[in-house]
Amino acid sequence: MCVSKVRGGLRVTRTTISDVAKAAGVSMKSVSRVINSEPNVSEKLRNKVQVAIDALGYVPDLAARSLAGARAFAIGVLFDNPSPNYTMKIQTGAYKACREQDFHLIVDHIDSAAGDVAGQMEAILRHVRIDGFILTPPLSEDDAVMAVLERRAIPFVRIAPWGYPGRGPGVAIDDARAASELAGHLWNLGHRRFGIVNGPTAHSAARARRQGFVDWLAAHGCTQIAESYGGFDFETGIAAGQELMRLAQAPTAIFAANDDSAAGVMAGLAQLGYKVPDDVSVVGFDDSWIARTVWPSLTTIYQPISEMAYAATMILIDRNRPEDAPGDTMLDYALVVRNSAAAPRT
Repeated sequence: MCVSKVRGGLRVTRTTISDVAKAAGVSMKSVSRVINSEPNVSEKLRNKVQVAIDALGYVPDLAARSLAGARAFAIGVLFDNPSPNYTMKIQTGAYKACREQDFHLIVDHIDSAAGDVAGQMEAILRHVRIDGFILTPPLSEDDAVMAVLERRAIPFVRIAPWGYPGRGPGVAIDDARAASELAGHLWNLGHRRFGIVNGPTAHSAARARRQGFVDWLAAHGCTQIAESYGGFDFETGIAAGQELMRLAQAPTAIFAANDDSAAGVMAGLAQLGYKVPDDVSVVGFDDSWIARTVWPSLTTIYQPISEMAYAATMILIDRNRPEDAPGDTMLDYALVVRNSAAAPRT
């Protein structure tokens, strides 16, 4: 029976789990198993309960669900990434999945540079009750963080995993192959002298992107590849781009390992008096908001960051996923051609 409560002089009627069970013609326990995404629930039962939920407009009480069972109905996201665009998109995708499944999203930060990441992880766990964590790079390949979670039997999904194959499920794109497409695009435009602004060595994605770019060029006989460090942020991108352009044989095209550093490269080149793409072409990676707001707009790789976070969250929520399910979920990327790359001057 619906429960009525008086609030501010108005009587508010709230649908209960009993109402859903009655409408679906099943037991309250069956409804509870569907709501809590428990394993071994038939698709027929799941659909029957969902139809009743939709018809009655039933909204589960998260606090009651948490107290009644072993689940906290909360998913955590851990960051140690300097890119504001990346962190924002990860949160957007994870939050979307949590809202759809009536879960809470908790965001926290671990500072790898400060050391004792295991201690930082333990400190986080002392203050939250959580069903699982999404580990973003470089934490997605941090042995100490994963060891703490494994010791406490807390599930985790890794975004863009590289090392430790088979250590938990992951969600990724083929960063190396995507970067090779950028190399091929610049090569086909006529470039033969290249510069690379690398990301942090602790980030597996940065290493994969560099490798894919270099390997493609090497396979096509290119030997003129200069490299500099960029750090995945705008400020270091400025210095890295200027360092490359001060070389005796300056590159005619520069690949930056993410869009933030690519925008920094463009700013640094402008300070030296170079025009993009007339004097030098610049390409990035991620297709973040900055790729569309700089001028000229940035040729880059679209990485489905929000979709990756959404998929990772759903893996954590889905109790029906087999323990030995294949490790990584691979999503598609796309080469986005804009105005920052053109044929080199003869």
